[in-house]
Amino acid sequence: MSVSTNTQSFKLPVRAPFWAQILAGLVLGVLLGWLARSQDLSWLVTTLEKVGGTFIGLLKLAVAPLVFFAILVSVTNLRKVDNAARLASRTLLWFMITSLIAVAIGLVIGLVTNPGAGTGLTPADGSLPERTGSWIDFLTGIVPTDVITPFTELNVLQIVFMAVVAGVAALRLGEKAQPVLALSESVLALLQRALWWVIRLAPLGTAGLIGNAIATYGWDLIGQYATFTADVYIGCAIVLFGVYPALLATVAKVNPVQFFKGAWPAIQLAFVSRSSVGTMPLTQKVTERLGVPKEYASFAVPFGATTKMDGCAAIYPAIAAIFVAQIFDVRLGVGDYLLIAFVSVVGSAATAGLTGATVMLTLTLSTLGLPMEGVGLLLAIDPVLDMIRTAVNVAGQALVPVIVSAREGLLDRAAYDSVHASPVDEGPAGESPADETADDEAADDGPRRVPAAV
Repeated sequence: MSVSTNTQSFKLPVRAPFWAQILAGLVLGVLLGWLARSQDLSWLVTTLEKVGGTFIGLLKLAVAPLVFFAILVSVTNLRKVDNAARLASRTLLWFMITSLIAVAIGLVIGLVTNPGAGTGLTPADGSLPERTGSWIDFLTGIVPTDVITPFTELNVLQIVFMAVVAGVAALRLGEKAQPVLALSESVLALLQRALWWVIRLAPLGTAGLIGNAIATYGWDLIGQYATFTADVYIGCAIVLFGVYPALLATVAKVNPVQFFKGAWPAIQLAFVSRSSVGTMPLTQKVTERLGVPKEYASFAVPFGATTKMDGCAAIYPAIAAIFVAQIFDVRLGVGDYLLIAFVSVVGSAATAGLTGATVMLTLTLSTLGLPMEGVGLLLAIDPVLDMIRTAVNVAGQALVPVIVSAREGLLDRAAYDSVHASPVDEGPAGESPADETADDEAADDGPRRVPAAV
């Protein structure tokens, strides 16, 4: 008599998709923040602050080397792409076009709603910002005085400058630079892998950041800035869900729904982390999964992460300038509005992909001759606004490569039309989470987990 050896392998539970994890963290953060504020639980406020702060700190830890090696490698990767100069110029052109549309929407919303009226705020409520921006500072600040300070002080614009110079020099050297390029690619892969682990902690970071914001600011502060807050969110929503889909449908001639299916994980992470650079590895991954050639995406996304800011550098400064002008009773003319558009399109690199848009706002106010104390009026509400601004930034950074690739005939439309799985659920190289422990499970012939669909 034979004995049956048919045994069922233990099946691991299916991991919740990344968007669901982020949503759960968001709900948990709101509940914990409300509890901490309503019950005056200082220990819970401190815990939420530490959790959120640690997550942002981990993201920022890799920013300087990540930007340097990503830009360096992306510049050298352009040699693998036909018509590289044409692609680079088209990318910059569409960065400017979308920024111009965004700032126009911000100006219209600000003029229609008068965000500074009825707030109860006065010029006395403002204070000078710690950091300011001017055209002289912007232009002279691009070139570093040494190679160490930009990394220690996290001056992203100077890091980008050095990376571009190093990349161009490597291209001119040719084969002699191959060892340096190989090392740079290895370091970049290492940084992206480490940062991917940090990204997996985003649900916890979400709970901490959102919870701390609610516990610290509550709803009273938002109420005082209700019109201004609504203006920024409405303007960003119009660009994100109106302008971008329209461009995808008419210019790129692709299905906008597929874009959001593919790009949504990066947009979510941007909303939580408030850092375009911190989200950059995920943005590049979703862009490649949307059918953009890897060689082009590796240039366009890092470039966009440091210069493409439709939320922080277009919509926000336009509405904020009108807000500050109304608080300080300064009348703006047509020339001023055109100047706002010019600053937003040309000076967006000043935001440098970090959290907050204070530098860009001070650059706009100083150009218009508005009081710098106006920045102080907006600093308290800035974290709440920065979430939606950064989400729009990152969506635009993925959008432009898709548009350019489609118009140049480079877009893999089959990949675009079939994108469905979250790249966070798959991993940085496209592998499933189970594959990371494949060596330990090599002897197991049982079923493996399948990446969850978005």
